[in-house]
Amino acid sequence: MPAASLENFLIALAWSNAALWFSALVWTIYCFSIQKPLALDKADKLEKEPLISILVPARNEANRVLEKSIASMLNQNYKNYELIVLNDRSTDNTKEILEKLQTPNSKFQIIDGAEPAKNWLGKPHALQQAFQKAKGEWILTTDADIVFALETLQMVVKYAEKNDFDALTLIPKQILGSFWEMLFMPVFSWFCVFAMPLHRVNNAKRKESMGVGNFFMFRRKVLENIGGFEMVKAEVAEDLRLAEIIKQKGYKLRIDYAPDLIETRMYSGFREIWEGFTKNLFSGMKFSLLKTFFGANSILLFGVLPVFLVFIALYLGNWFLFAPLFFVYILQIAVFAFVQRQWQGNEFYALLAPFGLALFVAILINSTIKVLSGKGVTWKGRSIYEEGGVRPPT
Repeated sequence: MPAASLENFLIALAWSNAALWFSALVWTIYCFSIQKPLALDKADKLEKEPLISILVPARNEANRVLEKSIASMLNQNYKNYELIVLNDRSTDNTKEILEKLQTPNSKFQIIDGAEPAKNWLGKPHALQQAFQKAKGEWILTTDADIVFALETLQMVVKYAEKNDFDALTLIPKQILGSFWEMLFMPVFSWFCVFAMPLHRVNNAKRKESMGVGNFFMFRRKVLENIGGFEMVKAEVAEDLRLAEIIKQKGYKLRIDYAPDLIETRMYSGFREIWEGFTKNLFSGMKFSLLKTFFGANSILLFGVLPVFLVFIALYLGNWFLFAPLFFVYILQIAVFAFVQRQWQGNEFYALLAPFGLALFVAILINSTIKVLSGKGVTWKGRSIYEEGGVRPPT
């Protein structure tokens, strides 16, 4: 191809990329604007408080916010609940912290979990054990690093009952502490909302679904009808699969962003981000090598490469190529500055969006290699999807 033709092709490709990022900006703004953060009337009281069972799997949580999290669940203005914490074979002093919080109050049970049964992964197995002890009309699964506001249970039960939801899942406020959290977490959140917009998940006529394991509440009869957590026993992303099953069965699923009701620091630092998302990302691609290949290359081609080519175009003095490539970068900044603002992050980190996108690709590739090679991924001292163990669902 002659040099002039190649240059024209690259310029056309760069402007096409800019058009895609402009569309992404418009879609991102639309998705966030059409569904606002959950705001509820605290003055409106329930006539009847149905029993709600809070299920919390806890494995090696001693160095996180376990005490603050469990205390926030016990300190609710909603009275008719039980809290069941499944100590999932912790090797630190998780159990000692839990026992310190336990009082003669019968609402709080601590269960020593068994090792995962054959063909079960750790978290679904822990949830199933806790579910077998639960008595509530509503079953709420949450994590040991989620902090509840005082009125959380009162608000969510009222919201679910009033709107006749079969399942309600909430996105928490993300506490971002380190450089790596500020860089990566908004990128991950954007992919989730971009691929599965909340308003589409909430539309019964559409197939999109999403569940958030941080806070997922079900009517007991619904959870029993779909087979409990046994239906997702081999799923590392059990929340996503549960949401998919619930919607497929025709139940009414609702998802909301609820920063005033729950908050969490999902991962602290690079190592936890790398290990945690290595566990999740290939699963998020439904273990499809084709989807992973297409996704990783699309991010590199449209999200990472153009920004670095800006400097080459600038060095060569090719302003016709520099202009669209630089416009791509400006649009990326606009997208991620908007996302940072919506998730109460730091807008400065939007300038580093290409590095966040590159890190996403690196973790996705690592996740894929670990699972397909049979080496498996490691989380909290357990191997997941290793050769000879529980394998990804087919």
